[in-house]
Amino acid sequence: QVQLVESGGGLVQAGGSLTLSCAASGRTSSSYAMGWFRQAPGKEREFVAAISRNGASTYDVDSVEGRFTIRRDNGKNTVSLQMNRVKPEDTAVYYCAASTSLASLRVKTNILYWGKGTLVTVSP
Repeated sequence: QVQLVESGGGLVQAGGSLTLSCAASGRTSSSYAMGWFRQAPGKEREFVAAISRNGASTYDVDSVEGRFTIRRDNGKNTVSLQMNRVKPEDTAVYYCAASTSLASLRVKTNILYWGKGTLVTVSP
C-alpha cells in the first residue's frame, strides 16, 4: 500500500511559478512510475506529466511542454512538478498518481494509487 500526499498548491499570478510536491509513504515509490494529473472545474481529470521508475524517462502533454518539469527523488520518496510561466487555464486540482508504467499513466489506465490533490489557482 502506498499513500500519496500532495503539497505546494496555492494562488499564483499568470506568468509566475509554482512547485508541487508529492510525498509517498508505505512501499517505496521507486517501485512505481509516477505522474501528475489535473482536474479543472467541470472537466474530466487529465494527464499532465509522468516519470519512469528510475527517472530516466519523462513525458508530458503538449499544453505544458516547455513550461512544466517533472522530477523524482527516490531517496526521499518524492515527486515534484515545477510549473513555470503558468496560465489561467492551468487552474485545477492537481493529483499525484502511481502506476506500473509510464505508458499506463499516459493513458490513465491501471492507476494503482491516487493522492487527494492540491488546488492551483492562476489569476490573470
